Amino acid sequence: MKAASASQTNQALLLRKKYGPLYYLRRDWQLYLLVLFPLAFVIVFKYMPMTGLVIAFKDYKIARGFWGSDWVGFEIFEQIFSKPDFTRAVRNTLLLNVLDLVFSFTMPIILALMLNEVKSIKFKRVNQTLLYLPHFLSWVIIGAIAYQLLSEGSGAVNNLIELMGGTRVPFLQEDTNWLISYLAIGVWHSMGWGTIIYLAAISGINPEMYEAATVDGAGRWRKVWNITLPSIRATIVTLLIMSLGKVMDGSFERIWSLQNKATTEFTTTIPVLVYRWGIESGNFSRATAIGLFQSVIGIILVISADRLAKKLGEDGIL
Repeated sequence: MKAASASQTNQALLLRKKYGPLYYLRRDWQLYLLVLFPLAFVIVFKYMPMTGLVIAFKDYKIARGFWGSDWVGFEIFEQIFSKPDFTRAVRNTLLLNVLDLVFSFTMPIILALMLNEVKSIKFKRVNQTLLYLPHFLSWVIIGAIAYQLLSEGSGAVNNLIELMGGTRVPFLQEDTNWLISYLAIGVWHSMGWGTIIYLAAISGINPEMYEAATVDGAGRWRKVWNITLPSIRATIVTLLIMSLGKVMDGSFERIWSLQNKATTEFTTTIPVLVYRWGIESGNFSRATAIGLFQSVIGIILVISADRLAKKLGEDGIL
């Protein structure tokens, strides 16, 4: 077998040397043409805008343009690092995203395992449809719904609590309650959509493994623990690595739609700071610098998590 494999490899190398890349380009030009359009899209809309990152190192003036503005080096970074708002934004971004990672990342896994155990196909499909729907709602709509339901003054939930003899709860008008509501709404919004990948991974598990476990006397939860979870571990690790890259990111729309003047402790995050400095104040150099800092930290986290996963025996993503 090894000799045959080595012979096939040598033949492939000889053919490649004989014909060269132009032969394959002429033979498969339709496929290369199809690849050309998405490649052009990535270059034009993803890589070319990166040239604008230079304004993080310049005293950018719109009238003078990217290249005409004065070079100031790391002076912009020194300014933002010394501001109290930056320290507060980093703290809040890490807090919200780490808590979001703990709850919003684990709930789709639990939900997928629960749906996989449901035997009724019709019941499963109806529930999956209902659970996917929040993903298609914008955060503006979700914020409006949240205030209609959870507002202390006229929210439907508080009206029901008061009707049952309880006292009104400031779900969105007090910092700690706002944080809990923020996390709960995030879980509700994302857990249904996140189950799609895990259900797809579970569907690829060999049914004979479950049959063998049944013969050995394993119960339902033992099958989940010893068969289902180990089988989707690679998927979980891959998605976890990708999620770690967003720990310094966060959703601007989510914060902006749920914030109010009564709760300001946790609503100053890096995306909000970029909006305030860049759009509201017109300080594009400062907004670009903080965005660049955010991206660099995200890349470092992804690479570190990938290397850690490989040391633990997983494939990783890089």
